[in-house]
Amino acid sequence: MAIAGRPVVWLFDLDNTLHDASHAAFGLLDEAMNDYIAQALRVDAAQADFLRLDYWRRYGATLLGLERHHGIRAAHFLEHTHRLPGLEQRLRGNARDRAALRALPGRKFVLTNAPASYAKRVLTALDLADCFEGIVSIEGMRLFGHLRPKPDARMFRVVLARLKLRPAQCVLVEDTLAHQRAARAVGLRTVWMQRYVWRNAHGPEVGARLRRKPAYVYARIRSLSTLATHFLSACAHVRYADP
Repeated sequence: MAIAGRPVVWLFDLDNTLHDASHAAFGLLDEAMNDYIAQALRVDAAQADFLRLDYWRRYGATLLGLERHHGIRAAHFLEHTHRLPGLEQRLRGNARDRAALRALPGRKFVLTNAPASYAKRVLTALDLADCFEGIVSIEGMRLFGHLRPKPDARMFRVVLARLKLRPAQCVLVEDTLAHQRAARAVGLRTVWMQRYVWRNAHGPEVGARLRRKPAYVYARIRSLSTLATHFLSACAHVRYADP
């Protein structure tokens, strides 16, 4: 499988793309972040919950607001909020997804705003770790001293440069539209994973028109087993000029 004569390189989001994070992790993470904020900033539970959501909406990640406005150290925050005891028992795997990933031609990486330790736990528990050449986690998204996680376009460019990849040969498989919009602006193809968006009322895609494919989305899927066929079909019907 190739784009413009070059082998495809797949960049997979982790949460709500490779597994049902709304079921397994998001509730636990919200509680852990609220507890951390309440203790670190000495605020009550209601204020902690407000700050978590406010910074997430404003910056795309709660951590960015805490780092910018309160001097919270990223490593300390990530270590304390992602311990998540019992995570592995809550994860939902899918044998068809594993088979589809292993059969999918091309290089494959995980690109996630989560910390590396969490990503490795999830992939190992789901028996997906050997499907990927590497993990680009939030620790690798710091530019000029500042965290720049998805959907920051600068981060996409820097990550691709580090991996020695051209944007036009890469496909981002992702559940969050804002991340896809930014990736497309940089020149990546984008695939919208909708499986968990349909199931769960959590995250920025709540209320999204799931039956409508935005112009910056190359294809939309509800199963990794259909990824290759849907992407090839989109290639046959849609042509994008590289930015």
